[in-house]
Amino acid sequence: MPAVAISMMTSLVAVAAETQIWPTKPLRMLTAELGGGSDLSARLIAQGLSGNLGQQVVVDNRVGGVIIADVAAKSAPDGYTLFTYSSTLWLIPFMRKQTPYDPVKDFAPVTLVGSSPMVLVTHPSVAATSMKELIALAKAKPGELNFASGPAGAIPHLAGELFKAMTGIDIVHVGYKGVGLAVIDLMGGRVQLMFPNASAALPQIRNGRLRGLAVSSAKPSALAPGLPTVAEAGLPGYECVAMYAVFLPVKTPPALVTRLNREIVQVLTRQDIREKFLLGSTEVVASSPQGLADIMKSEMARMGKVIKAANISAE
Repeated sequence: MPAVAISMMTSLVAVAAETQIWPTKPLRMLTAELGGGSDLSARLIAQGLSGNLGQQVVVDNRVGGVIIADVAAKSAPDGYTLFTYSSTLWLIPFMRKQTPYDPVKDFAPVTLVGSSPMVLVTHPSVAATSMKELIALAKAKPGELNFASGPAGAIPHLAGELFKAMTGIDIVHVGYKGVGLAVIDLMGGRVQLMFPNASAALPQIRNGRLRGLAVSSAKPSALAPGLPTVAEAGLPGYECVAMYAVFLPVKTPPALVTRLNREIVQVLTRQDIREKFLLGSTEVVASSPQGLADIMKSEMARMGKVIKAANISAE
């Protein structure tokens, strides 16, 4: 047998043996700063995984999605470093001239964790009580309505740009440093509409400060009971939600990817975990590694066009 073949077989045997005894030390879960959907996903998964694997899973919060992704991409592919982040991971390359990572080539998808829908809301003074009426109003008054969002390129911004693209209306984007500031100005009538997440929108809808028209998910959401989807309300095919997913460095052995998928999906199917996600405005959507890869490919093609057409920059 050629020396190269013997060497390859020896390496494969070594990897297989190591995989069988894995894990032998604590795992690290890289994610975003405290308080967001990525942080919630990391903490709930880490809690369940620690019990399942018999090793502590430590959540490592970092500031800056590009920085975190670069650290994760360059980590050892040994199954001990996981990376949890939002769909911004695979959309940010469309908004920057350069990123230090490739979302497809540098990561091994493990599972989709969940999704958070946005809610189309208007100030009560806007003369539209349905989404169709809002579209008609915007078409009758091109350039006169403003839609607010948090930072450029975040899902509330993309939801508005997709809405513009699919309806052909002319509404003006007004960006804020944070969603909270945007909601305050919307309640004050300084802007007319917005796509905040359910946790920011629902309390203000209930107290009458905002008017809820539709939810941005493909199906009706338990997070926004009673509201139709944007698609049902008159815009077929519309969907724009924040997604959260788990990845490993790309050269992680397939057996470890499969094992972690199985363990994480088991955590996500627990009723107590699902309920905690709902409290954090996220609906659990577990998947296979290939399922996550397919979603990434589809979303990059679909939303990449929207980002380019709107000339969105998040440098």
